[in-house]
Amino acid sequence: MSVKNIMIVGVGGQGTLLTSRILGNLAIHTGFDVKLSEVHGMAQRGGSVVTFVRYGEQVAEPIVEEGCADVLIAFERLEALRYLHFLKKDGVVIVNDWRIDPITVVTGTAQYPEGILDTLRAARKTVAVKATEKSMEMGAPKAFNVVVLGAAARYVGFEKEDWLKVIEQTVPPKTVEVNRRAFEEGYRMEGSPESLCR
Repeated sequence: MSVKNIMIVGVGGQGTLLTSRILGNLAIHTGFDVKLSEVHGMAQRGGSVVTFVRYGEQVAEPIVEEGCADVLIAFERLEALRYLHFLKKDGVVIVNDWRIDPITVVTGTAQYPEGILDTLRAARKTVAVKATEKSMEMGAPKAFNVVVLGAAARYVGFEKEDWLKVIEQTVPPKTVEVNRRAFEEGYRMEGSPESLCR
């Protein structure tokens, strides 16, 4: 298989790094060569956090170039828009339909863009999920990132049981059950998978 390029973006504290580790461990579990790269912004202040996961039979470099990501997984709308240019023309963005104001918006020096989901949909195939609300309904708001991952799973690939097994091996032991439930909720949010990046 050719190398698959996944980009995961979010705001500091949203579980971006854990999500990339789940995906990286999954690729290793299924026999692929894997390279991960983490790019930290001002994570402690709610800044952007970006991770790249690349896997295939042989992967030379950890960084995904602009215009080369097969799947963009975004935990917040503005972060999806900010990194959309990394996605291939026939790639897909999985976005948590949620707003977190960056410091520039909080201080009044910038405005949060309107119509982000419409902009995303006009540019690429976009799957928007209300993962934060779903995780709150579950009584597990911190598990929203795994809800998003469940929705993205059909586009990333791998068997569902492999996903669940690796989640169980990667998350803290006391959170295994809630993360399994979160993944299942996200997995049910999207219909049939589509072939990408032929």
